Amino acid sequence: MSQENLLSKNLYLRSNQKPRILLVSMRGFHSEAYRSAEYEFEDTICTFDYADILTPVLASGGASTVKKKLANYVAMTTNKGKFLSSGCIPSIVDKEYDLLFFICQHFWDLACINSMKAWREKCRKAVLWIDEIWAKEIGNHKTRLCLEVVKDFDYIFTTQSSSINAISNLVQRPCYSLPYGVDTIKFCSYPQPPQRSIDIYSIGRRSPIVHKALLEVAERKNFLYLFDSLKGLQMMDYKEHRILYSNLIKRSRYYISNKAKFDAVDQTGGQEELGSRFFEGAAGGAVMIGTPPVCEAYTTYFNWSDAVIEIPYDAANIADIITELDAQPDRLNRIRKDNVMNSLLRHDWVYRWERILEKVGLDSTPEMLSRKTHLGKLADMVNS
Repeated sequence: MSQENLLSKNLYLRSNQKPRILLVSMRGFHSEAYRSAEYEFEDTICTFDYADILTPVLASGGASTVKKKLANYVAMTTNKGKFLSSGCIPSIVDKEYDLLFFICQHFWDLACINSMKAWREKCRKAVLWIDEIWAKEIGNHKTRLCLEVVKDFDYIFTTQSSSINAISNLVQRPCYSLPYGVDTIKFCSYPQPPQRSIDIYSIGRRSPIVHKALLEVAERKNFLYLFDSLKGLQMMDYKEHRILYSNLIKRSRYYISNKAKFDAVDQTGGQEELGSRFFEGAAGGAVMIGTPPVCEAYTTYFNWSDAVIEIPYDAANIADIITELDAQPDRLNRIRKDNVMNSLLRHDWVYRWERILEKVGLDSTPEMLSRKTHLGKLADMVNS
């Protein structure tokens, strides 16, 4: 069944279901490209669960800006996170839900919750998923102030496994590691794998040494090196961005994947974490090359052979590495199949959502079971 048919079937089945989930999304507030994975997670939840989406919106005008600055000044001077303001237009939760789920890219997104009225009374359980929060940051005054509002949540999840103890100790709430996922149906190159006409695809942060070497290869040979050439992170349309991005990975032979913020030690404090690109590159069936993190999450979720071909950060000989790999077509074919199969069976967003539901005591939906069956059939197709 195609993804379009699967979505249509699920929408039909869900048409008479009362929403049990309230998703709080920052999509009405931020449009940076690095947030696209989170918006994809939210939309994917809506295809296999019964959810409403609440999108805080930034208030406009000079008076709103002054009010926001004043509120944050009061919060900082009184050490009371409940006064923090993100400048959102106030909203009210007027229906009852089994679960509120809020995805935060950064800890300062948390201030949006203060603009929402009655959410705690109307939602039986509340779960927060914080994407980026480094253990080093948790000692900062502003970070600790933002995390004050987390005490109203029942459970906290974060992609950054080495931060969970520091978060839990601060807010006195159970905190768990939950890695990224991906819409593997969207990123899967099967059942009709396209030609991989892009030699190497690289997005975001990069090693200047590797980048220079690849530019030189592209100048000398018939070699397509695709990389970010513009400065700017804003998406015009998140869904179109994800479609383009997934199609580019599906057409790439190699995809550069490095540990999260590998060149920002001042921010990370040397903490190594698993970013979203590993999941996206694997799901798209590219051969990943780069520097993976040294952390439990990587060894747990990418524990198959050649999940990432590790190269030094300063690999000026990248052209020789690619030539050597190209001489092993059977190995490359196996890597691509292993990446796609493991993604379909382990890394789809449905598995992440299933874990959250288990923690809060909610049952999986029939649509979730249907999606998992579909993922299994795709994996069988890849393996055939």
